[in-house]
Amino acid sequence: MEIFQTEFMQRALIAAVLVGITAPAIGIYLVQRRQALMGDGIGHIAMTGVGLGFLLNSSPVWMATLVSIVGAVTMELIRAYGKTRGDIALAMLFYGGMAGGVLLINLSDTGSNANLSSYLFGSLSTVSDSDVTAICLLAAFVVLVTIGLRKQLFAVSQDEEFARVTGLPVRALNLLIAVTAAVTVTVAMRVVGLLLVSALMVVPVAAAQQITRSFKVTFVLSVVIGTAVTLSGTVTSYYQDVPPGATIVLMAIGVFVVLTALATPLARRRARAVAAADATCTADAGKDVGKDVPGARRPADEVTV
Repeated sequence: MEIFQTEFMQRALIAAVLVGITAPAIGIYLVQRRQALMGDGIGHIAMTGVGLGFLLNSSPVWMATLVSIVGAVTMELIRAYGKTRGDIALAMLFYGGMAGGVLLINLSDTGSNANLSSYLFGSLSTVSDSDVTAICLLAAFVVLVTIGLRKQLFAVSQDEEFARVTGLPVRALNLLIAVTAAVTVTVAMRVVGLLLVSALMVVPVAAAQQITRSFKVTFVLSVVIGTAVTLSGTVTSYYQDVPPGATIVLMAIGVFVVLTALATPLARRRARAVAAADATCTADAGKDVGKDVPGARRPADEVTV
């Protein structure tokens, strides 16, 4: 096929597969923690790293990774220790990251607004060999953390107090989730873009939750959905000449809508079946009352006064 004969599309497809795997893999923990928009905040902060990379003539991906990790750790510390002013501090961090990225990239000799746009919304033609190498290394880290420590991360995401009682290092695991989310943002920014990466972390997970009941099945299905939409969106972007990030996110939302439509009647049918089973059990329990109780008399044995 023509799409596999061009080198930049080979690189883009590899990056798309890795993004489709890593974004939902960490996104499921963020959804469990009710931090679905954390990826969006990290994306704003990563813009400063991209601008700094152009200013210092270094790799924007690695520089964005470093800045994103610092920003994610700061966000987690604000969440853990921040009081009433925590939301204001986070807002300043997000907006400062975006403003810093725009300023730094315009101060550099090699950067421009066109370069920044490719990081904001994704660009297939600009994925280089060095980008693929960085994405592969960072994706391996995300996969190792999200799968190797899935039990511990799930426990912390569900109930921090219970996890602390069981002896888990809650603070360290929370910081690890934040760092892994930051790494995932930089993995995905070349394909989906910094402004849309949060959607790929959340939407496949939300779609999988419509038809699954266990964490393990939700994890696997969300990764399958993420990989499917990133590959489909990348191929569509190549043939239709449309932005890859927007195409991928819209496809993910489309999958969510379809699965929600399929799950609604199934949920209603399941609820009716459960209600009928409960009614049957209640009726049977009523018939059996007094049967095996010593000294209990049936209505026919009662003495009429």
